[in-house]
Amino acid sequence: MSKLKTIIFDGVAAAWPICLGYIPIGLAFGVLAQKAGLGPLEIFFMSLLVFAGSSQFIAVSMLDCGAALTSIILTTFTVNLRHLLMSSALAVYFTKSSRKKLSLLAYGVTDESFAVNYSRLKTGKWDIERSLVLNHSANMIWIISTVAGGFGGQFIPAGAFGIDYALPAMFICLLVFQFNGRKYLFVAMLAGALAVLLSLALPGNMYVVMASMLAATCGTVLKRFFEKSSVKRKVNDQ
Repeated sequence: MSKLKTIIFDGVAAAWPICLGYIPIGLAFGVLAQKAGLGPLEIFFMSLLVFAGSSQFIAVSMLDCGAALTSIILTTFTVNLRHLLMSSALAVYFTKSSRKKLSLLAYGVTDESFAVNYSRLKTGKWDIERSLVLNHSANMIWIISTVAGGFGGQFIPAGAFGIDYALPAMFICLLVFQFNGRKYLFVAMLAGALAVLLSLALPGNMYVVMASMLAATCGTVLKRFFEKSSVKRKVNDQ
């Protein structure tokens, strides 16, 4: 087997679990986007240009609610800030790679592809070529799935199969899986309370962005405070 075939085989083999997960989520997104008024071509370009599942779901939901363009941009920007951290973590393994390859790699970074690539890069038996194959295999499946969902959505009545609840259910599930301690529960409850309060004062959907940022900031401050307190107690005990 030639080197190119080996690279493609390794990348696709690592990508297929991600692709299997993207198919149902992509179909669900396509249906929701179609119900929000987007056509298959618009869904295609959104998946091609954005390629970020959570922010695409959020953007479609906000579009359906008639949110202002500024609110949608700020919300999706905030949600995608985590990509800076993921890209920084990957960058240390690609210091000798060309900017062209790095640009292609950056485009395909998602939570799932990052997790797989990062774990394999740490073994020393993975490279940027295999990472590119993995990223763009997942990207292709995501685009196909979302467009297929957009086409199929026109044959599904609004509200059928609980599709109208798919987005809230997905984010509730993601939220629950983040509860690794009391501080995470506190931040989630604080964000919810702030969102309710700020919705009474702020127009449109800006209260969602503000509540999320304020709660996350409070959580970070509290985490550092408790970490410093823990270090001081250990020093005093010694």
